[in-house]
Amino acid sequence: MTAATQSTLRRMHTADKRPRAGSHCSDGMEVDSGWHFHDMHQLLYAFEGAIEVESARGRHLIPRQLAAWIPAGVTHRTRIHRVRSGSVFFPSDMIEGAGDRVRTVLVSTLMREMIREAMRWPFNQPESTVGMTFFAAMAKLNAEWIERETDLFLPVSSDPRLKDVLAHTADQPEIALAAVCKRAGISERSLRRHLNADIGMSWEKYRRRSRLLRAISLLSDTDIPIGDVAARCGFESASAFAKAFKSAMDESPRDYRNRVRDPL
Repeated sequence: MTAATQSTLRRMHTADKRPRAGSHCSDGMEVDSGWHFHDMHQLLYAFEGAIEVESARGRHLIPRQLAAWIPAGVTHRTRIHRVRSGSVFFPSDMIEGAGDRVRTVLVSTLMREMIREAMRWPFNQPESTVGMTFFAAMAKLNAEWIERETDLFLPVSSDPRLKDVLAHTADQPEIALAAVCKRAGISERSLRRHLNADIGMSWEKYRRRSRLLRAISLLSDTDIPIGDVAARCGFESASAFAKAFKSAMDESPRDYRNRVRDPL
């Protein structure tokens, strides 16, 4: 392993003499990894809240509906703000088609539960036959999971005023632009200009993505009727929600719910 990898893994109490699959749980720590890379592939997931991952593609907020796939050798920076998160590491030769860039992928029920189960075998515990078998199976499935890449991640701003605007927009899916501007004390024209310059995205597009992420969570974790999901996420009608969801996910809300609830 490289010096950068050794330093990072040692900080997380996961240094090992030879590469093997294993896990690490942040357990609510405040983490700013700094720029680094691993000799191993990393699957990073927030069990609650969201994590920030920065790469050559930019800074992204990744909530628990998504996971970050970080291939071996890819330079990145991770920020975890006191939320519980888990990482699963795989040797670089364990997964084919890992790619050469950070991806955000949709998290199915099966994927989430396997990440949770992987926390049974952290790097600072002795290697076990059961753990080795589990990670081998997970690696096979992971090769399929990372093909479900999505652009639903939310850009992050370092500007305190814009950061507040974005957080309020994500928390209040029915909010109108005028109300957001009044809260921030900024004109609509100025807000649009600053957002496009800082995150490369309009306020309307950011709100649409945050609405869809909320919908994904409700479809995955609850039995709320789809029409009620649409209303809770700020869509004016069930048909408008279905159209927006189909455009972003290439499947209907009902098909998505059925797939993630019965992944096999």
